This record gives sequence, C-alpha cells and structure tokens, in this order.
Amino acid sequence: MDNSENTQQVEQSSNDKNSGPLIIIIVTVIVVIIALWQFSVDDSASQQPIQEVSTTAEVEVIQPEQIEPDVVQELIEPTDIVMEEVEPITPEDTAIKTPEIDLPKINESDEWIQAKLPDLTWRNELLSLLVTEDMIRRFVVFTDNFAQGLLAYDHSLFIKPKETFSVDEKSLNVTGEKNVWQWDSKTSQRFDLYVDLLRSVDSTTLVNMYIDIKPLVDQAYNELGYEDDFTYTLQDAITRVLDMDLPQSTMNVTRSSVMYKYQDPELEKLADSDKLLLRIGKENLLIIKSVLLEVNEKLNKRLAK
Repeated sequence: MDNSENTQQVEQSSNDKNSGPLIIIIVTVIVVIIALWQFSVDDSASQQPIQEVSTTAEVEVIQPEQIEPDVVQELIEPTDIVMEEVEPITPEDTAIKTPEIDLPKINESDEWIQAKLPDLTWRNELLSLLVTEDMIRRFVVFTDNFAQGLLAYDHSLFIKPKETFSVDEKSLNVTGEKNVWQWDSKTSQRFDLYVDLLRSVDSTTLVNMYIDIKPLVDQAYNELGYEDDFTYTLQDAITRVLDMDLPQSTMNVTRSSVMYKYQDPELEKLADSDKLLLRIGKENLLIIKSVLLEVNEKLNKRLAK
C-alpha cells in the first residue's frame, strides 16, 4: 500500500468520525418530531367521541361535481347590488308633533272661544262675568294698556261690577281731618266673584289655550301697529301685578269733586292700573298674584320648548 492509499483511509476515517455525531443529532430530532406528532394525534383523538365504525361497510367515494369554468367565473364576479340611500333620522322625525289647530278667522272667533271656556274652570256659572264680544281684541287691547299702567275700561274682558266704589262718609270720617274718610275694605268685596273665577281656572289649560290662539292674538296685536311678540307685553302686564307692593299706610280717601282720591300723595300718583289693584283689596290681590305667578311659570316653560 502506498502513501496515497494511506492518506485516503485517514481522510475516510476522519469523515466518519465527524459525520457520526451529526447523524445522531438528526435521528434524535426526527424521533422527537414523530413523538410530538403522535402525541398531538392521540390527544385530539381522545377528545373526539368514540364512534363505532362498521368494518364491513363499503365506503362510497363521492366525486366533487365538475363546475364549468364559466360558472366559476360568474360566481366569483361581484353582482351589481343597488343600495338605496337611507336618510339619517333626525330628532325632529322622532319628536311627537302637536297637531295644528284649525283656527277660525279673528272676526269669527268668539263662538269658537266660548265653546272652549267651560274647559278652563269648574265654576262655569261665573263665566257670565265675561264679555263675549270681540274677545281676542279686547284681551289684547286691555292687556297692552294695563302693561303701560293704563286702564281701557271699554275693552275690558269683564262686565262692570254692579256695586260701585263708595264711602260711608258719616261713619268712616277721620277725626280731625276735614273731608277725609277711612278706606272701607267692604267695598273690595265687589271684586270677589271675579277673583273666584280666576282662582278656579286651570293654569295649564289656560296656557295651552293661549298657545293655541296665539296666531289670532298676534294678528290683533299687529292691528294696533306693533310688530313684536305680544307675549312680551302679556308678561309685562303680569310682572306689573306681581311687583305691586301693598301700602303700609292707611288708604284714606278724600274728594274735592265727585271723584274720590287717595289722601296720601304717593298713592295718588300711582298708575291707574296700580290703583285698580289697590281697590281690589289686599286678600284678593294676594290671590291674583298667586294665580298669575303659576301661569307665568308654565307659560315660560311652554315657550322654552
């Protein structure tokens, strides 16, 4: 054997020594993989319910249907779907809409209003105190004047009391004062029925009725030459009543002619509407204030909607 052959044997021996550990590693990895695969198969199989399978039954192999290429292409291609545009729902769409009131013309509104008056009060017998002619215009004109401190008696919504203001000049004469008399509180009783009517009115129904007839009210207000909202004038009139302070001094009266006047100059210089509130009397004025306060609060809530 020559040197070349010895060299080849040495190289072959060296290669066998180097490849030995590699083969062992490869075999080990393969064994581990097979074990893991076997474990996963066994585990998944153990989780499946055991079913009995007949070993004698023939297994029928179902061949998948052959689908033509054109059909496949038709299934893949998207179809033309028409999407209708859906309008978004707004709060106005879901809100409960109050049905519009079929109002008569203002010149024909008296009968329409009279038919609704019994719904306002449980004291229907007191409705006879109302003037039922041209009611909306009367209401607007009297309220407009009252808000300015004036009294438009010819446009009052109420008939005049049967009793007039009077003073018992003999029994109520102020001692030591010539031509001066004490205020007779009994004279305020002539307004009691009017106050009872106002107190019996359902404030919610009254406010709702005002909102219903407001187009006719605004029309009557425009006829007077105004362009703003009548509700502001109405609230000014209500505020005048609510702000009316009862006098601390006695309301003695005097006269130099047929008409009586307040002896106190501060009372006498009050606006005509304020002096009317004084003549109504303390108890009646407190009732009117209570009713109008409730009406004003409900009116503000309705207008805020």
